[in-house]
Amino acid sequence: MKNIEKYQKLLDKGEVDALLLTSKHNRTYAAEYCVAEGVAVICRGESYYFTDFRYIEAAQKNLPGFTVVMTDAEHPYTKLINDAVAAHTVKTMGFEDDTLTVEEYTLYNTKLNVVLHPYAAEINAPRASKEPWEIEYMKQAQAITDRTFTELLNVIHAGMTEKELCAELIYRLYKFGAEGPSFDPIVVSGPNTSLPHGVPSERKLQYGDFVTMDFGCLYHGYCSDMTRTVALGYVSEKMDKVYHTVLEAQLAGIAATKAGVTGKAMDGAARKVINDAGFEGCFGHGYGHSLGLLIHEAPNANMRNDKPMPAGAVVSAEPGIYLPDEFGVRIEDVTVITDTGCEILTKSPKKLIIL
Repeated sequence: MKNIEKYQKLLDKGEVDALLLTSKHNRTYAAEYCVAEGVAVICRGESYYFTDFRYIEAAQKNLPGFTVVMTDAEHPYTKLINDAVAAHTVKTMGFEDDTLTVEEYTLYNTKLNVVLHPYAAEINAPRASKEPWEIEYMKQAQAITDRTFTELLNVIHAGMTEKELCAELIYRLYKFGAEGPSFDPIVVSGPNTSLPHGVPSERKLQYGDFVTMDFGCLYHGYCSDMTRTVALGYVSEKMDKVYHTVLEAQLAGIAATKAGVTGKAMDGAARKVINDAGFEGCFGHGYGHSLGLLIHEAPNANMRNDKPMPAGAVVSAEPGIYLPDEFGVRIEDVTVITDTGCEILTKSPKKLIIL
């Protein structure tokens, strides 16, 4: 089923007469093509895509399911939306209350001849389970990320800074075909690895360091994500124990991953390993998050999600242990949930690598 058809089918519930898509990710999802700026309106009988002169040609050529109309000074978005509203007798319109700014909402609420209805949860819901073609894009994105990691193993050395390593990483993502990073890479070393979302600094890598790299890329608009922690020169007994505890926790979480299992249960399987090893309180984030057109999507595999995870969800598996002022370890793969378990998209090795 085409994504636009999923949105049109959503209207059959009768809660709203049309959908107003203003976020880039949901516009891209509906159109199955990325136009940098614009507004989409999904009605039962017809769907519209409004954009300006800079993107009109690309939209006309690549959005076959939409009536594409150019906005300009005399035809602002609100006028074009009202024209569509009038043509289809729309009285209520669902909008993305999770992304629309107060300024935008005030404009639309004042200018549009409809009642705006908060509808973000329903609009976002179809993205939870990926279509096979979406998973293929994500596999390609992950292959770029894996290849980048492999090359970085020949680049990492004592004396280079975290920023220098981050620059080498980003260069290789583009070199191997990425459209860009899917988020700002986390590249940290030594005591900085205890910061789950640390920022690359001028710190120089040293022998005896753990080096954590959390990064991903975009391919046809879809994200990859992975984390690997490697060591320089040698590891202490404590570092070795922490690393292998995290790896065991990740494998336990992956073993528990299956359609119908709650996100809380997946998280719990990994968290129990860490707690039982004596590191309770050192794993302060969730086991995993969904990803797709955004790096963080729903549903999540964390302690708060007591709902069953659906087949087709693409979810990270990323437990970690963080010891302030000492070091931290995180290992992250991306998995596709299936009815019988999960498929691991990340192919990079997870054994402890000492460079």
